[in-house]
Amino acid sequence: MSMFKRLGRLFIIKTRFEAFLVTYAIAVGSIERGQHYMAQYPGFGGYLLALACTGVVFLAGGKLLDSVKAQPALAASRIPAQPRARRQFSRNRPRFRRSAAGARSAGSSRRG
Repeated sequence: MSMFKRLGRLFIIKTRFEAFLVTYAIAVGSIERGQHYMAQYPGFGGYLLALACTGVVFLAGGKLLDSVKAQPALAASRIPAQPRARRQFSRNRPRFRRSAAGARSAGSSRRG
């Protein structure tokens, strides 16, 4: 059973580089198949099938790249995360500030 596991590990895509290699292989195969479609079905139908073949590359490549986790940089992982600075004022709820002399009311920021 361990031999099957070892063989199965060869088919797991672990890095982005491997994902790009698989996407390239899919692209080469789809272009070849698209050429066959254009030769077999001359005219608009062949072009449409060839376009569909190339569209599959974008879908498969995107899914492959999304499935591979990005490796964090070593320098970035060593830096501790700093707490986010708290904003003094929010747009949701206005806070009344006492302004300098000359304002008509305590909530007004207009100067004299």
